Amino acid sequence: MSEILFPVLSEKNLEAGGTVATWFAPGRHRSGQDELIAELAVDKVDMEITAPEARTLTHLVEEGAIVKQQTVIATIG
Repeated sequence: MSEILFPVLSEKNLEAGGTVATWFAPGRHRSGQDELIAELAVDKVDMEITAPEARTLTHLVEEGAIVKQQTVIATIG
C-alpha cells in the first residue's frame, strides 16, 4: 500500500496549511496509473495529483479539508 502525501507547495512556510480542493476520483475507487485523482491548493498555488499506480484509492481526508503539507491524504493499494 502506498501513501499519497500533500506535497510541499509553499517553501516560504513549510507549516502552511493547504486545502484538498477537489477529489476527482471517489473513495474506494480503483484508479488507473497516472489518473487524475485530486487538486490541492496552498497560498494561491494549485497542483493536480495523479495516482502513482493502478490500485484502489482510499481517501483519508474530506474534500475541502485543510491539512499541513506532507500529511498523508490518501492511500492506494
